[in-house]
Formats: sequence, C-alpha cells, structure tokens
Amino acid sequence: MIQLKMMVASVLLILPVAVSAAGDVEAGKAKAAVCAACHGQNGKAQIPMYPNLAGQNEQYLVMALKAYKAHLRSGGQATIMQAQAAALTDADIENLAAYYASLPADGGE
Repeated sequence: MIQLKMMVASVLLILPVAVSAAGDVEAGKAKAAVCAACHGQNGKAQIPMYPNLAGQNEQYLVMALKAYKAHLRSGGQATIMQAQAAALTDADIENLAAYYASLPADGGE
C-alpha cells in the first residue's frame, strides 16, 4: 500500500513538470549560493558523495526537488535535502533547475 501511495504521489509530482519547466536562469543563479556548499560553485561537487548538478536535465531536477520537499525521496543525503527543499517555492525550484541545467556538465572546466 505504501508503494502504491509513493507511486501515485510521484506521478502527481511529475505531471506538472512534464507540462512546463521554464525557470529563470538568473533567478536560479541568485538562489544557488546555498546549494554551492555541497554541489560546488558551478554545479560540480568537490566531494564525491554529493551529485553534480551542472548540465543535469531540468525536468529531473524539478522532480527531484519536489520529491525531497514532499519527503518522497529517502536514503543518502535525503534528510539534508528535505530540509533545504522545504524552504523553496515552486518558482525557486524551477529557477534552480533552469540554472543548473544551463551550466556545462563539466562545471565550466
């Protein structure tokens, strides 16, 4: 039953993303300072346990942040990400996703 609830909740989170993920890159860049502590200044993490965000798929980032915010993702650093995502608005999430998706995957190196 729990798996069914998780699946339904995930689908509901994904549907709005599939329709539109059009964030503001500059607004996302301004909001990304907190993210840089773990994910690196240009979205390329310096510590292997944190994923690189540079060049990541925009819709995936929106979906992941919304899942953290809704406490639907667990494991790894989920507790930290749930707390970080809790403070984000939907616009913040879209803007951050647009910013990180706009960066070169190598972090500009």
